[in-house]
Amino acid sequence: MKILFISDVYFPRVNGVSTSMQTFRHELRAQGHTVHLIAPEYLTTSADESDIVRIPARNIPMDPEDRFMRYGAAMQHLKRLRQERYDLIHIQTPFVAHYLGVKMARLLGIPCVETYHTFFEEYLYHYIPLVPRKLMRLAARRFSRHQGNSLNGMVVPSNPMLQVLKDYGITTPMQVIPTGIETARFTPGNRAAFREKRGIAQDRPVLLFLGRVAHEKNIGFLLKAAACVKKEIPDILFIIAGEGPARTALEQEAKILGLNDNVQFIGYLERQTELNDCYRAADIFIFASRTETQGLVLLEAMAQGTPVVSTAELGTLDVLKNGAGVWIAKEELADFSGKIIRMLTDGEARNSLGDLGREYAREWSASRQAERMAEFYSAVINTFKPVEKFNKTNKISLLKKSYDLPT
Repeated sequence: MKILFISDVYFPRVNGVSTSMQTFRHELRAQGHTVHLIAPEYLTTSADESDIVRIPARNIPMDPEDRFMRYGAAMQHLKRLRQERYDLIHIQTPFVAHYLGVKMARLLGIPCVETYHTFFEEYLYHYIPLVPRKLMRLAARRFSRHQGNSLNGMVVPSNPMLQVLKDYGITTPMQVIPTGIETARFTPGNRAAFREKRGIAQDRPVLLFLGRVAHEKNIGFLLKAAACVKKEIPDILFIIAGEGPARTALEQEAKILGLNDNVQFIGYLERQTELNDCYRAADIFIFASRTETQGLVLLEAMAQGTPVVSTAELGTLDVLKNGAGVWIAKEELADFSGKIIRMLTDGEARNSLGDLGREYAREWSASRQAERMAEFYSAVINTFKPVEKFNKTNKISLLKKSYDLPT
């Protein structure tokens, strides 16, 4: 098959969507498929720019990490895209990319699917705080329903997220296909070298959060939990790896909690060379996001044998199995910090949990998830009704979807 990905983000912009796309591109290509990508231009390029069309983009106010592609500039590539004779368009994000992907699919006469990566109902109000939360949730639901029902298929990373979208009233055929773990994530990282480079004593107890430093990740709760742990283990160090709009506020909160000497914000890590080392350098990976549609970082930590303490909400309910590399905790400081303290003070239990987590992570193979994605593509393509021309008012009309794909 020949697939065109369209996204509002991609490397060098680091986040879960970029990681998911990179993983599927690599695995689908390895299985003999062709995958091209339309993505915004950034000031720098990614490590691999093959088969990527970069579109001029403008800055987004108050969000220096992201860029808005110029719709008109992207549409200028339509003639060349038509010559590529794609089988399907796969949209990855719901902003310019969504409307661009739907429009191009109609003009090219091919089906269009989209992955629902972000739980907007629990996301948008953090970035538009002046609008009441209830109103933002309602708007997010309507927004998601409208976009979802304009597609020929949807990919959802977890079963709980699938049910949420069904409750919204989305009737488009949907398939649960999580992002898998790449083989490279199981290559053991260098714990000692990472700690030496960052000036961390080899025997110091270390907690780690790795991901976008954003309000919806609930990192403030993790800081409070670290403050509780500090009362029992004074030399605890909490590493926060990543960047995002909440960093300044979280740095201030860390000071207020008296964690000046117990927290390190280390920014982005180079995925191919530093990521495994960072996971391996931690004694425990901690996580408490309420908005994850999957939670890939949890599996990446387990792949390095790093045990996890995490809440289980939404998509992480599908990923986490208590005792399989993780102790699941409540979003309550006493329970969450208590499990961290117990794990840090019981080396045998910690090592055993890490070993179990590494084996559990192997069940989430990236190659198998790519096979499932290709199967879903084929089902959508095989049931897609080509466009037909009709009356003088409308030049082209899409036939109403009349297929029934498995969910």
